[in-house]
Amino acid sequence: MHINLVKLSAGTDSVEELAAWQASRRAKGPDGLPRHVTRMWPRREAELLDGGSVYWVIKGLIQCRQRLLRLDAVDGVDGIRRCALVLDPELVRTRPAPRRAFQGWRYLSPGDSPADLPAGRAEEEALPPGMNAALAEIGVI
Repeated sequence: MHINLVKLSAGTDSVEELAAWQASRRAKGPDGLPRHVTRMWPRREAELLDGGSVYWVIKGLIQCRQRLLRLDAVDGVDGIRRCALVLDPELVRTRPAPRRAFQGWRYLSPGDSPADLPAGRAEEEALPPGMNAALAEIGVI
């Protein structure tokens, strides 16, 4: 049984912005895959690597996910060991789900994870963030 992570995408205004950042050279590891470096190492590593994803919170809503491929140890310029979450390059849009701000990450069980959008809806133009948040909060989307 796998587990997922929820992570804030700080400073990102849209899924497209997250995709553009991850396509940049700075966001990729030596193997060319996007990665996100974090200070702590997840204690539930085996469950995460058994099919888990990172669910990205953008503007107060979970809006997409990426499959987690592996965890790599990386050393910061300060010599401290950190964890690189190595991600599948494909961003899968999900049904918007409101999420309050938090630090670090949170574990998310598969049963509590928002569903992926149907194939045709992933390409639709996104609603404005405020409207998306309001509709998600009242359970319309």
